Amino acid sequence: MKSLFLAVAGFLMLSGTVSAQNLPDDTESGLALPRMVSLRSNLINARSGPGARYPIEWVYRQKGAPVEIIAEFELWRKIRDWEGSESWVHKSMLSGRRSIKMTAKGESNIYDKDNYQSSVIAKAEDGVVGEIKKCPAGSSFCLIKFDSIEGWVPRSNFFGAYSDEVID
Repeated sequence: MKSLFLAVAGFLMLSGTVSAQNLPDDTESGLALPRMVSLRSNLINARSGPGARYPIEWVYRQKGAPVEIIAEFELWRKIRDWEGSESWVHKSMLSGRRSIKMTAKGESNIYDKDNYQSSVIAKAEDGVVGEIKKCPAGSSFCLIKFDSIEGWVPRSNFFGAYSDEVID
């Protein structure tokens, strides 16, 4: 009887652990995960774990570049960048401001309207960061501002917005 009790107790403990792991890890900030944010500074240490005692894996040097928060632990956020690399940064190094980073190789057209038949008003090279102004529902384009130029860019050419995300 004792072994049956231990087996049932072990199963219940294991089941509780599995269920807890399947829940979204959004309890620290109360915000949904995953979510897009941007880098607040030109010098951000990317660490292997959630704390200053963890080693620095690399340093981000592009203020405003978009990253995706995929987990939270106290004051630390696990992020995924435009190359798919994951690391931990302090939450004070992130901004809720939405941005994009051009990821298509070479130059991408910036259009006057949200379709390929409209006029090309400028070109953006890969690696350039811009600010998201609008991503309409059902559109494969987003309105992006690059310094003084504002135009429509295909979602497939940048990192910083989800494929079906609506931004007004």
